Amino acid sequence: MSRRDALVKVIEALHAEITALKTNDVAALERATQDKLASIDAVAQHDHEPMTADIQALAHKAHKLNETCRIYVNLMSANVRRRLQALAGDAAGSYRPGGAAAGYGGYAVA
Repeated sequence: MSRRDALVKVIEALHAEITALKTNDVAALERATQDKLASIDAVAQHDHEPMTADIQALAHKAHKLNETCRIYVNLMSANVRRRLQALAGDAAGSYRPGGAAAGYGGYAVA
């Protein structure tokens, strides 16, 4: 498989990951992630080859799609965190060390 073909497969897998994240399809997400990782390994086998404009454009597209996936995951994680905090009765929902009474740098928050 050429570097270009492998990058195209990475992009296809990233599109599949985004779709799976949007639909909460865990099985599809696992398949897409495995496909992406295998394709990234295939791209890495061509590291010794010179970077062409086409390859750079594909790599840039893959990077942007990966950032989109990251944003989806972060949003989902934040939603889960808020739900868990609501269930636990922690409406403030902070990450402050020492619990709800502690503030930034260990200073109390009024």
